[in-house]
Amino acid sequence: MDVSSRLEVWQQLAESCGLSTVQQGLQQVWRLLLLCLICRLCFRLGGASTEKHIVSTLTGMYGLFLFFELHMLWVLLLCALCYLVLLLSRYSSSRVFFLSAVILIYLLIGELHLIDMVTWHKIRGSQMVVAMKAISLAFDLDRGAVGNLPSPAEFLGYILFVGTVIFGPWISFSTYKNAAEGRKLSWSWLQSSFFSLLKSQICLLVSTCIAPYLFPLFIPIHGNVVIHKWLHAYENAASFHFSNYFVGHLSEGTSMLAGACFTEEKDNIRWDMSVVKPLSVEMPRSMVLVVTSWNIPMSEWLKTYVFKNAMKLGTFPAILVTYSASALLHGLSFHLGAVLLSLGFITYIEHALRKKLAAIFSACILSKPCAPGCCHQHKKEYWVMLLNLLFSLLTIFHLTYLGSMFDPGVDEQEVEVGYAAIHTIQRWSELSWASHWLMLGCWIFYRLIQ
Repeated sequence: MDVSSRLEVWQQLAESCGLSTVQQGLQQVWRLLLLCLICRLCFRLGGASTEKHIVSTLTGMYGLFLFFELHMLWVLLLCALCYLVLLLSRYSSSRVFFLSAVILIYLLIGELHLIDMVTWHKIRGSQMVVAMKAISLAFDLDRGAVGNLPSPAEFLGYILFVGTVIFGPWISFSTYKNAAEGRKLSWSWLQSSFFSLLKSQICLLVSTCIAPYLFPLFIPIHGNVVIHKWLHAYENAASFHFSNYFVGHLSEGTSMLAGACFTEEKDNIRWDMSVVKPLSVEMPRSMVLVVTSWNIPMSEWLKTYVFKNAMKLGTFPAILVTYSASALLHGLSFHLGAVLLSLGFITYIEHALRKKLAAIFSACILSKPCAPGCCHQHKKEYWVMLLNLLFSLLTIFHLTYLGSMFDPGVDEQEVEVGYAAIHTIQRWSELSWASHWLMLGCWIFYRLIQ
């Protein structure tokens, strides 16, 4: 395809895909953004705290109705169950255990198809945010970080906070209370919210109109069947990545627009909410940093409330427990469970191997960048940078492999209810299970140098 033909195809793609994607994206979220702005203004205008919590609850419920219609009742049912458990166990020191058990049973009921699969798949994200908020609140109550059980209005205002209830992210109870105090309106608040929303639309465009055509149109690369399979896998992975960035940046915008997620230093307020770091995923140093950059608030939640509590079992069991908890929150779908558990093994093996090599060579090749005053002798030598580059390429290889299954294919129903197990097995079989074999090889190498 010559340059003129390619330019003509790009123009047709921009007109047929780009404009319609932006238009549909704005049509879906403009009313949610308006609700976030109304909630923010009500917080700022003042009034009794109960009134603010009621406003937060009502705007959140209306936001749920806009996206899920009457299916929102399943989300409200989970909210009611969570508060009922917290109320009944208010004199217990094990509120987390009882609440987690009830939430797990509720999620299992939904996943076992007692609720319509398409409906459950649509509301799964909101269910996950509600579950994370309730469990974190139970932990804070058990630890004494939150003194008393919030009132029903305060609890629902937090759980159904309009800035986070649809797309996330998870925020702590203290973050919500700070938002309800109603910080003053400012240009930096509006600018930060708008910039996050703009980034979300750009990521949506890339995911929908660029990534699926990356190599045939934008970067034409030709090769044999094996190369074609891996290029197609990279396209699928890139499209999936940018769809996640779209949701992440959109959640940044909605949460800040509703008045949450800022840092305060003396009289200076910075609206600096960060949910995703695309560059840390697309140009990664390690899989460990990819995992934390994929969804920063969720990574913080898993580390604070799952990993640290499971560390008494040992590092590797704690990692497995953490990724298992993430898989349960995301739903009992084979493809997500397979990806998350594979990530658990990959991150552990990578971390252990790089830690051992860093000790052997006294070099800054750990999964995370070393502090400026670290004890390693070799910091910026060429061979050190080459080793870090090698691990970065391995991470991109793993991400391409793991993300290869996330393609819409030809069956829209399959996308709506989640991919079947055979889909995952088929995709990874086409790539010869390369990432898993490589992971096994790295583990054997690590054991040999022990």
